[in-house]
Amino acid sequence: MNNNSRPSRFNTVIDNDSVERVKQFVLASRHVVVTCHVSPDGDALGSSTALCSVLRAMGKDAVVVTADCAPKALQFLPGVRDIVTLTRQPERVRELIAGADLVFCLDFNDLGRVDRLASLIELSGARRVVIDHHLSPVIEADVIISRPEVSSTSALLYIFLWQAYWVRYLNRAAAACIYTGMMTDTGNFSYNSNDPDLYLIIYDLMRKGIDKDNLYKLVMDTSSESSVRIMGYAQYRMQVIRDHRVAILSLNSDELKEFEYSKGDTEGLVNRPLAIPDVTWSVFMREDAPDLVKISMRSKGDFSVSRVCEECFGGGGHANAAGGEFKGSLSDALSKLLEILPNYDKYLS
Repeated sequence: MNNNSRPSRFNTVIDNDSVERVKQFVLASRHVVVTCHVSPDGDALGSSTALCSVLRAMGKDAVVVTADCAPKALQFLPGVRDIVTLTRQPERVRELIAGADLVFCLDFNDLGRVDRLASLIELSGARRVVIDHHLSPVIEADVIISRPEVSSTSALLYIFLWQAYWVRYLNRAAAACIYTGMMTDTGNFSYNSNDPDLYLIIYDLMRKGIDKDNLYKLVMDTSSESSVRIMGYAQYRMQVIRDHRVAILSLNSDELKEFEYSKGDTEGLVNRPLAIPDVTWSVFMREDAPDLVKISMRSKGDFSVSRVCEECFGGGGHANAAGGEFKGSLSDALSKLLEILPNYDKYLS
């Protein structure tokens, strides 16, 4: 597959003016910083490391900078170990952002999603480009490429590279990063993945030499002992409320400590209850601090968990995959959830 035979839809996903402006920014730049949201997942890391690889192949001084570290489960990704994190190298991060003439913001549309990096990016005089697939961007940038209809930022990045005629800079390692991002943001292509063009992207990535079967094993079928134990414990204690077709999972801070929880150990947990035929949506609450609860939601069919997260938990996302947070105790967060459940029964099929 080459650019002359690409699907016609690839020509129109991103407007040509935006593509050309980003190309000119890149060509005029020397020092480029690529960043993504806090607590980066497979899509954030996959798109960021892939873009960094492409920029380096073009001769640019490019680096990925994040607010915190990648989860253990994604340490295998090419380029992840080269990421400079604010938690470990704060002075180096400040130097890199201050010295950048171009900053790419991937997989987020609100500077609040990069935590303490936000103030550094705001103070930077660099041009700013956003490539993201989340709804309702509230970020300022010189170019914003926002396409919520695309299932992942990694897929959107690939389409940008295609339209820019830069796919030739994509090597096997970077292709593996893009595939990982696409796979993780669709649950191994089990939701938000009915667009046939996705599989044309996969076709091209496989021609770059990726081993998709091994990537699946590494991402979806490899877990630490602590992850297996904590996921099993949470599922055993799961609450299913059939009147509202919802399943609720929760872990408090003491339980996280008991199971020696580390970032990424509960990745994918919120999806598990959706295997139950009577469950339309699933909620996972994790008490990260005495006064902060992280919330993840997943759904199937037309039920929008993004609506629930936006209206009740200060978050958002996609119709079938969203998140938010609650400032308070886990018990209070659970009480609020139980209180609002009847409000969303009307949206159940």
